[in-house]
Amino acid sequence: MTDDDPPVPEAVLTSASERLEAEELSLTDNEEILHALSELRPVYESDRSYFVLGNYDREPIRRLNLVVDRLNRRSDAYAFRMVDLRGEWENGIQKFCLVADLVTHVVGVAEREPSGFLVEQGLLAGTEEYFEKTHVLKRTYPDEDRPYNWMQDGVFDLLEKNGRLYRWETESELIEAVEGLS
Repeated sequence: MTDDDPPVPEAVLTSASERLEAEELSLTDNEEILHALSELRPVYESDRSYFVLGNYDREPIRRLNLVVDRLNRRSDAYAFRMVDLRGEWENGIQKFCLVADLVTHVVGVAEREPSGFLVEQGLLAGTEEYFEKTHVLKRTYPDEDRPYNWMQDGVFDLLEKNGRLYRWETESELIEAVEGLS
């Protein structure tokens, strides 16, 4: 980090340090992580922050970007995707966990298999601190009996019981679902 980089709040550095404590990282790796965290300055400065997950294929990413755009229209919010963080991390799960630690909300945009964040869904459902801040915008397919696999259906059921599953079929319904997020 240079003197011109924004300071990284102490709580963020503590969280990052605890996550990385068991890892043997080079000085370069440490610098890259600190730089990536400093890029997330709007997360620390906003009342609400949204880490938006989903499929990066051509059509689904357009809807993912729509969700990010709608959330960023809120005056007290900052929304972003994993790819918005620069740098190449060898361990994507480590990157995901560090970012999920920082945000107030994790928002998944689920479309039929592959949803684009299947591994993350397991982490979200299996980690209480992540699960409590997770909301999923689940696309419905009226003509299909089982567009999602059994594992995803289990995660959706848990979220629905906690009032954090939002269904949509059309883009206008997706926008409505985004408006329903806290």
